[in-house]
Amino acid sequence: MRTSTIGVPKEIKEQEQRVSVVPSGAFLLTEAGHTVLVEKGAGLGSGITDEEYVGAGCQLIDEAAEVWARSEIVVKVKEPLPEEYQYLRSDLVVFTFFHFAASKSLTDACLDSGVAAVAYETIEGKKGTLPLLTPMSEVAGRMSVLAGARNLQRQNGGRGVLLSGVPGVEPGRVVVLGGGVVGANAARMAAGLGARVKIFDINLDRLRYLDDTMPANVNTCFSTPFSVHEAVQQADLVIGAVLVAGDRAPILVAKEWLAEMPNGSVIVDVAVDQGGCIETCRPTTHADPTYVIDGVVHYCVANMPGAVSRTSTFALTNATQPYLQELASEGLESFVKRDPLRAQGLNVFGGKVFHRGVSKAFQLPLQPIDDLPAIGGAVR
Repeated sequence: MRTSTIGVPKEIKEQEQRVSVVPSGAFLLTEAGHTVLVEKGAGLGSGITDEEYVGAGCQLIDEAAEVWARSEIVVKVKEPLPEEYQYLRSDLVVFTFFHFAASKSLTDACLDSGVAAVAYETIEGKKGTLPLLTPMSEVAGRMSVLAGARNLQRQNGGRGVLLSGVPGVEPGRVVVLGGGVVGANAARMAAGLGARVKIFDINLDRLRYLDDTMPANVNTCFSTPFSVHEAVQQADLVIGAVLVAGDRAPILVAKEWLAEMPNGSVIVDVAVDQGGCIETCRPTTHADPTYVIDGVVHYCVANMPGAVSRTSTFALTNATQPYLQELASEGLESFVKRDPLRAQGLNVFGGKVFHRGVSKAFQLPLQPIDDLPAIGGAVR
């Protein structure tokens, strides 16, 4: 077993309070002989003190630049931002959410640097699951309904609808686009509040499963442009929950449809990380989360789970920790070549693209994983 130096920098995305490693996970890494470098204050947004990291055997580092420079593996929550591009290099592995299809500049920076970009969101599990994306999808799906309900309030620009309704007044109408983890969690949350819910998908087997497991106030619908258009016209809240792993989200709601929606209705596009499934979607932040187009309030925060940072941090690291330990102990080549499902996590390395979604998004050549050792950059 090899040992590695693992860096945990503080997240710098606006209002991002999560951290990529918790003290219990750091303890497992240091006990295995790895060195864990933690930037001071990295865990404070999740309620984790520097002292807890020291107690787990970590080294506290004052500056992010030193964490990046000394590390063989940098583990993060969100993608590197432009201020961090300078730290990328060919003998570094970065393990985080990348969502390359939504950012050509990030893709170019990683290709130019030669860094090994291993993405949480494209590592696959059995039966097509995405085990590292799932916990954040669960959080985002539930939060999407809460965000939508809040923005439906009149003082927040909404049409003044209470999703649950009250005796004598009908409940709100919620349309969920996508029946995956985000969509299923959103539909259950909305149904629990008492809303009338329609959930759309193109997979009939998935719709049958949802029909069997959802509350009675959730109707499953096969997704076509006509059926989605009709439902959106009547919706108080539309939740975009579409995912194509590693690829850009397809556009399901056209800009011209917004003028047909009720004034003050709300769109929450959880797919914003992958470009959004609403044509008028653009990324927003927790500090300035909404904008209005044609009378429709848009909530398109690109890191929704960051608002509930403590819950999200522990949910995420419960899933990522075993993969991080394996990556640190086995090295990149063994990690991706031993298991084809883990190999899906390698998006970019040595100036080459290894994931079909990134290749498709930007029309770049797709490199076979078998060619990994032949790349000019170091294979750790």
